[in-house]
Amino acid sequence: MDINRRRLFGGALVAGLAAASLSACATDSASAPATTAAPTAITPGAALREGSGAHTSLGPIKKIDAGVLNVAYAEFGPATGQPVILLHGWPYDPYSFADVGPLLADAGYRVLVPFLRGYGETTFRSAQTVRNGQQSAIARDIVDFMDALRIDRAVLGGFDWGARTVDIIAALWPERVKAMVAVSGYIVTQQAAQQQPLPPEAELGWWYQYYFATDRGRLGYDRNRHDFNKLIWQRASPAWDFDAATYDRSATAFDNPDHVDIVVSNYRWRLSLAPGEPRYDAYERQLATGPVISVPAITLSSDFDGAAKDGKAYRGKFTGRYEHRVLDGIGHNVPQEAPRPFAQAIIDADHM
Repeated sequence: MDINRRRLFGGALVAGLAAASLSACATDSASAPATTAAPTAITPGAALREGSGAHTSLGPIKKIDAGVLNVAYAEFGPATGQPVILLHGWPYDPYSFADVGPLLADAGYRVLVPFLRGYGETTFRSAQTVRNGQQSAIARDIVDFMDALRIDRAVLGGFDWGARTVDIIAALWPERVKAMVAVSGYIVTQQAAQQQPLPPEAELGWWYQYYFATDRGRLGYDRNRHDFNKLIWQRASPAWDFDAATYDRSATAFDNPDHVDIVVSNYRWRLSLAPGEPRYDAYERQLATGPVISVPAITLSSDFDGAAKDGKAYRGKFTGRYEHRVLDGIGHNVPQEAPRPFAQAIIDADHM
């Protein structure tokens, strides 16, 4: 089989949200084939993929100083529309929303899709700023981005690191979030929980985190980031028949000079193998308690989520208006693989 998240995570729910917070992204076992099968009319998820790949451009990339960054971002729709901010993860980029953006723009939304720190043309404003990938640093970046654009409240949506960032902003700055959509649900990292081992088969899915913990892994990722990240795409979305051009459009974002430092920092920090920054300590103390999310929310799950697909493991973390949707036959990169269901979730969350 290409990937069997149900088998891989069969015992992971015993670890509850500790396992969920490891998500973004876990892959299948190393013995699974790296190739993908082209979807057919009877392939699960084929109907959900309608419109995927319809757009191959993000349009002009804009830039703005925001906090410690000069943020590069794509924008769709009217400037007067309800702001929607969409956030990618690793190893992805704003092209994950190349089809979602126009759909939401057609519905009247102002859609903003930033490149996270370490991706694309987003750069640090100072050479002295620590190249830190910890979760609250990325969340603070997005709040600063909103401040720079004078956006008081927005609908937020994301997957992988982006979903974690949406969760964090909704938990720590709920006044800034009108509504939210998060793929894989509540995946806020709690470092203490990360110290608890999972069953062996589940641990196998996090192979790259252990790889990044070594000097050899950092060097290997630096040298092979194009092929490395393509492998992650294939393993995380085995039924998605993306072509070379689709991948290569995103792969240019990994050439950012800070990319490797940010990725390695992110995963080492999660395992308490690298320090965070004192400026984010107060945020991390709040996140360590597993704060609930009270804003209107829709969570999405896909085949990537395995045994956590039903959303029950994190249902109690959402105390406001809430809905959970399951996308059978779709892999990890939900917005790019299933743009219409993702865009509809944004619209529906906005109207909750």
